[in-house]
Amino acid sequence: MLKAILFDMDGVIVDTEPLHHKAYFGMFDTLNIEVSEAHYQTFTGQSTINVCKSICHHFKLSNNPEDLVQVKRNIFKDLFKNDPSLQLLDGVLNLIKEYYENGLTLVLASSASMGTINSVFTRFDLDKYFIAKLSGADLKESKPHPEIFLKAAKISGYNKKHCLVIEDSTNGIKAANAAEIFCVGYKSIHSKNQDYSKANLVINNFEEITYIKAQKLFSN
Repeated sequence: MLKAILFDMDGVIVDTEPLHHKAYFGMFDTLNIEVSEAHYQTFTGQSTINVCKSICHHFKLSNNPEDLVQVKRNIFKDLFKNDPSLQLLDGVLNLIKEYYENGLTLVLASSASMGTINSVFTRFDLDKYFIAKLSGADLKESKPHPEIFLKAAKISGYNKKHCLVIEDSTNGIKAANAAEIFCVGYKSIHSKNQDYSKANLVINNFEEITYIKAQKLFSN
């Protein structure tokens, strides 16, 4: 029986990717480096510090990755406050409310920083639905490592076989697989060049995993 939902945030609850894109490329500009779109998309689902470490290694930069994280976050914070395009994804608030009202335990498991997570949750009044929020930036390992989902399942209070992950990225789906937790791959209009082949179920609309439909996935 399904007991807990482990939500990713970016690309599932809210599409902050355009803001992150602008912030990362603003940071790249300060470094005078050219990162291709294909290269950038390989970072999807990874924490900012790991992206910055990868950039430093790839371009043989002498910069401290932690300093680059701060540059990117400062740009992002400004965009978050001033860019009106940031909205919850279609249908996700109704889904969250439905799960919550039917007694499912909700945990956020995102690669975003806790500052970004808190900003999103405050802006859209989501804290009342979730028992916990986990940031990959605070953990030892980043997706596709399973640490964040194993920890989220533990925090939910239920065995991982009673948990369901909702993810939109290749790295996130790999992390759920490695954690051996049922994974729904959300392939939205915002998803680009991500691999959903390892997801247990691929959806294009949240109507496909309403409470009743999600429970049926765990009825066998």
